[in-house]
Amino acid sequence: MPEVLVIGGGPVGLFMAALLLQSGVRVRVLEQRTAPEPHSRAIGIHPPALEVLQQIGVAQDLVADGVPIRHGIAVGGGRQLAEMNFNGVSATFPFVLSLPQCRTEGALERRVLALDPGAVLRGVRVTGMHDDGARVTVTGTSASGPVRYAAALVIAADGVRSAVRTLLGTGLKSKNYSDSYLMGDFADGTCLGPDAALFLAGAGIVESFPLPGALRRWVVRLNRTDLARADSARADSARAGVPPNEADVRWLVELIRERTGIDVDGNSNSMLSRFGVRSRLARRMVTGRTVLIGDAAHEISPIGGQGMNLGWLDAVALAPLVLGAVRGAGVEAEFQQFERSRMTAAVRATRQAEINMALGRPLPGALLGIRNHAIAAVAAVPAANAFVARRFTMQ
Repeated sequence: MPEVLVIGGGPVGLFMAALLLQSGVRVRVLEQRTAPEPHSRAIGIHPPALEVLQQIGVAQDLVADGVPIRHGIAVGGGRQLAEMNFNGVSATFPFVLSLPQCRTEGALERRVLALDPGAVLRGVRVTGMHDDGARVTVTGTSASGPVRYAAALVIAADGVRSAVRTLLGTGLKSKNYSDSYLMGDFADGTCLGPDAALFLAGAGIVESFPLPGALRRWVVRLNRTDLARADSARADSARAGVPPNEADVRWLVELIRERTGIDVDGNSNSMLSRFGVRSRLARRMVTGRTVLIGDAAHEISPIGGQGMNLGWLDAVALAPLVLGAVRGAGVEAEFQQFERSRMTAAVRATRQAEINMALGRPLPGALLGIRNHAIAAVAAVPAANAFVARRFTMQ
């Protein structure tokens, strides 16, 4: 029988499982998906996360597979306004690692299976939970029929639509933002190499990040005019028999060209996603013998790439408390302190994401010039530049 059930086999759940397994805890991971998700979503791994991933022996493999971003530039009006060097943010990992989430998950799952080949159970959908004060019983369904598991503790890392959070009846503090983005991955035809670039256009920011395999991700902040154009373009494309996805690729390529002057090969597109932004903070992370971590506990804006990293930091803070609990130690006060400290971190990350979004919103000419001048002035001060670099990398 497992001592701990981890609900959710994404990057946070798998990391949590690996931490516990290598400490001798019996773990089962229940994952609803029958196969790993192949599409690239989160790509940025910050230095603090790489340091904790080193604890399970996967950090160096991830670094070898990804693109270390050691340098970033800000461009406005066709000229470079500022540059940022990450060399001083960490002695061990002085960069932000760019690696598609699917490849990160793959490395984490291999580590879990190396520790226990039977640890990950796929195709299991959780439908019920009961905490009797000594153990938590989880019921669900699988391809073979109903399933039932029991463990001393349940850790829910089952994402923004957390079934466990719903079953617990845990409330949320929610905020919706007006920001909307379109992003896609394309062959890299720029001269940016391994650098990240922010194009501070008046119509809205364009962010660009290198990916393994000579690819580059482009993220465009949409404005009201863009959304109206999108509806019109989709209608025209539908009449011409063009699939909606292909129409959005053409539209994204056009927006990139308009705001950056860079031509992107639309035929090389390998991922496309349009998304809005919201933040949702669970009112509790700890309920009885169940703990919410990662996006199940705190959903924040993807702008800035903090969400997945925040979940890993939840897991590493929780692991020693779980070890104490399964060995019979009284750690109720420690669990409450864990909840307070991790929710404080989530609020701080939410505020940083709000700043990141605000810097990229559309601005008229006069205000655009003031903002870009201010960014250039701050970047020119070494101490301020270093401070911003540390904040950007979650230090």
